[in-house]
Amino acid sequence: MSMPESNQRLLTYVDALREAVAQEMRLDPRVFVFGLDVDDHKAIQGSTRGLLDEFGPERVFGTPLSEDAMTGVAIGAAMAGMRPIHVHIRMDFLMLAMNQLVNIAAKSHYMYDGQVRVPLVVRSMIGKSWGQGAQHSQGLHAMFMHVPGLKVVAPSNAHDAKGCMIAAIRDDNPVIFVEHRLLYSTDALVPEEAFEVPFGKARITMPGKDITIVGISNMMMECLRAHELLAEQGIEAEVIDPISLMPLDIDTIRKSAGRTGRLLVVDNAWTSCGASAEIIAGVAEALDGGRPIHMRRMGYAPTTCPTTPVLEDAFYPNAATIAGAAHAMVRPDKTWQPDPERAKLAYQVKFRGPF
Repeated sequence: MSMPESNQRLLTYVDALREAVAQEMRLDPRVFVFGLDVDDHKAIQGSTRGLLDEFGPERVFGTPLSEDAMTGVAIGAAMAGMRPIHVHIRMDFLMLAMNQLVNIAAKSHYMYDGQVRVPLVVRSMIGKSWGQGAQHSQGLHAMFMHVPGLKVVAPSNAHDAKGCMIAAIRDDNPVIFVEHRLLYSTDALVPEEAFEVPFGKARITMPGKDITIVGISNMMMECLRAHELLAEQGIEAEVIDPISLMPLDIDTIRKSAGRTGRLLVVDNAWTSCGASAEIIAGVAEALDGGRPIHMRRMGYAPTTCPTTPVLEDAFYPNAATIAGAAHAMVRPDKTWQPDPERAKLAYQVKFRGPF
């Protein structure tokens, strides 16, 4: 949803999250924020800073270290008419609340014949940084994509972070809100007014004719940098941000891949049974005898997430490996790999999109 240029200003991802929540809390007294350390002075990387002062401890409060029980509180509050935002910090810890999320939150609307609604937002971080390793960096969003009744969003920039958060708070279904920690400091033009980014609608962030590259969450940043490296080699990559993983806009991706004849999907997670596999399967099913499409996915190798930076460099896709894979798909008869040092610019190049 576009806004007049005069209403937009640069805002970081983390500030966009905070602004979205504050605006909705002012608008709707049923919205409240709770979770481990949301009222701490660090304020979940700053994303809840100032909320306690403005709205008080009845609407912004910390919880015991008991994910399962607190998720039950969140679901009960949602069923009772409130609109809770439950902050779990790391997605890894959602595993402690799977029964509540999968068997209660996702299914109650159906099981009670539409008489019960569960308007719950579940915030969680994914991704490397600071040596997070095996139990504090996993991208487990595909697990939640598999469950009917749950919506899953993974905005890659500050504009979409605000718009998706507002849409999630207003939605009557439970929404798993995926935040990559390396995106928090990036900025984009964000309208001051409240607005929604609709779920189930992907965005073409860079047009191209030679290959379609889909980047999920922070991999969108890496894909945008890969787009620049490929352009220097005369390859025009079309880059797509799905934004919403469930519902998933497979049609936009399919049409793009149909034009380019090539599809590379890059995820912040394992490839086996993952979001990248779902996207490729959706495109393949829609071919229906049309133009053949060369498809490939990139993500984690089938091993536990490492801790050391040296192993992280080999484990996680980056702009250099993405560009190299795309180049090989477009020009299989030529060997080329970009300078890895140039790929390090990926976290310095701030996406000032989305338009």
